[in-house]
Amino acid sequence: MSAESSERAPHTGTGASYASAGVDIEAGDRAVDLMKEWVKKATRPEVVGGLGGFAGLFDASALKRYERPLLASATDGVGTKVDIARKMGVYDSIGHDLVGMVVDDLVVCGAEPLFMTDYICVGKVYPERVAAIVKGIAEGCVLAGCALVGGETAEHPGLLGADEFDVAGAGTGVVEADRVLGADRIRTGDAVIAMASSGLHSNGYSLVRHVLFDRAGMALDREIPEFGRTLGEELLEPTKIYSLDCLALTRTTEVHAFSHITGGGLANNLARVIPDGLHATVDRTTWTPGPVFDLVGSAGSVERGELEKTLNMGVGMIAVVPQGSVEAALTTLADRGVDAWVSGEIVERGDHAEAVTLTGDYAG
Repeated sequence: MSAESSERAPHTGTGASYASAGVDIEAGDRAVDLMKEWVKKATRPEVVGGLGGFAGLFDASALKRYERPLLASATDGVGTKVDIARKMGVYDSIGHDLVGMVVDDLVVCGAEPLFMTDYICVGKVYPERVAAIVKGIAEGCVLAGCALVGGETAEHPGLLGADEFDVAGAGTGVVEADRVLGADRIRTGDAVIAMASSGLHSNGYSLVRHVLFDRAGMALDREIPEFGRTLGEELLEPTKIYSLDCLALTRTTEVHAFSHITGGGLANNLARVIPDGLHATVDRTTWTPGPVFDLVGSAGSVERGELEKTLNMGVGMIAVVPQGSVEAALTTLADRGVDAWVSGEIVERGDHAEAVTLTGDYAG
């Protein structure tokens, strides 16, 4: 997580310099100093060395306990939610979003997240701001049980405004080959267990921003009684990180598949793990989406189908388990403080044209 580097040619006379081009190396170094305390907290015993090298090191000998370890990798960003953070002047929560987007894609196949790297691109390095972003990423890694082994902060003057920035990250996990989860394990009669989202998570913000700001003209500091806080605070609610909860499920009961509900909504993401010949029915009457989803729908006259193919509608992760594992799965999740419920089942495809069908109307 060092600022973009280059040759440090001496500044002589009136010649051009990196600084005159808009890149502040000293500010980047200061940002690294500020973030070090947070990165130290996001570690694992397998991490070798510390912050400041050209690459992060991870002791792969830890994988010797696996018969056939498969490495899983994923990369993602936070999308236009960063614009809300910028306007709110709150930078330490989007790191949770970044980690959640990456590690919960890893855990879908049953992989334990091992480590992450990040990439922060800014128009101008404000050390405290960059450190706050990294703080959130490090805290997210702690929640996910993985290490933050490195990253990069790049200053791009002329391409981004001084207050503009974006974040992205990549993660690596490991799973035993014969324990990979997915469509080939799913069987007729399996139960579909839904895990509640913490809100919008990090998807659909282009629609949300268009509806709430461009069309409805709402302000971020507007108090929304249904939220019990301001609109901006609700929109910045961090993405829930499920990785350790999902791994706990794989240890305590039989799990056939997970589905991370991100961009595309519940039906499209669940369909990615439904095998040919089978079909998932999901009953909307088993849950009530949070008020933020109602607000987006009503403020923009957005039809339910459009909402459902864009937003998570209150479900952030799905577990598909055999019927005999339902009670143990729900108990494990409840013990871990995860709101979860049986939302559907797996049936024969029959005449269903799609892999997933949502039925009924949302409760409440």
